[in-house]
Amino acid sequence: MRLPRRTFQGAFHHAMNRGYEGRALFRDDADRIFFLDLLKKVQELTRLRILAWCLMDTHYHMVLQDNNGQMSRFFKMLNGQYAGYFRQRYGGRGYVFQDRFKSMLIQDDAYLMVALGYVLNNSVRARLVKDFTEYKWSSGKIYFSGHEHKIVDVGFVEELFGNANEFNGLVRRLPIDELPTVRTELGIIIGGEDAFPDLERKADRRRRDGDQNPEMRRREDGFHEPVEIVIREFERMHDIRLSELDLTTHAHKRLRTELLVLLKEKVGLTYREIARMDLFGDLSINSLGTLYKRGKKNQKG
Repeated sequence: MRLPRRTFQGAFHHAMNRGYEGRALFRDDADRIFFLDLLKKVQELTRLRILAWCLMDTHYHMVLQDNNGQMSRFFKMLNGQYAGYFRQRYGGRGYVFQDRFKSMLIQDDAYLMVALGYVLNNSVRARLVKDFTEYKWSSGKIYFSGHEHKIVDVGFVEELFGNANEFNGLVRRLPIDELPTVRTELGIIIGGEDAFPDLERKADRRRRDGDQNPEMRRREDGFHEPVEIVIREFERMHDIRLSELDLTTHAHKRLRTELLVLLKEKVGLTYREIARMDLFGDLSINSLGTLYKRGKKNQKG
């Protein structure tokens, strides 16, 4: 009997899948390009947060966040549609993938950084390249490049590491052969013995309580507030509508910066998501980062 995937809203995962019986999933660059185009489309449909990916000949790896409970749907669409493409191109009716997909919960930010390094170093361990940034078929070279990426939430990863030196240094120190894992009732978790009970507690409560008290569970789990509520409270506090902000004035620019901090911290939006809002549409991803830091500094002052 298949066991349910162990996850909860907001959980981070290392996920992967292999070709059936170790066969090649990607026989040439055309296959890889199709897979990445499909990955972009499925990510846009499910809005799942992808932090890293790496394509090898016989398998793929990803680090992602089940930020909206769509992880199973995401992989069902991704693997199912790629399998259809593969059979149409190469013939046959058999299995394309070894399994639905495999995933492991990640304990915390420290182990999330380790998982990112592990995934990005796949090509180094396979001796295809000497440095992870040289491999064409991974997300390794897109971070701290100053450019927005269509699949990966670059801003989230950059905020996690802080700067390019920290990111590159850690990833290059981590060409590890195996991830640090522990076995639990939730399955194998990337982490240590000290923190997985917290993941177990959150998952058990959701399985036990179903949809009861969702607001209370979000607060207990550290989930973010809905964007509509935060904006409505911001407008009430300052007695102004967002559509009335005049960004030619310093006072209203300061208000926009204040809202930016709220959207980051209370709602949990990424810079890419904020940039899609009309109020911030004139700002680049890098400018939003600078503005956020300035807003935080002003709050402390």
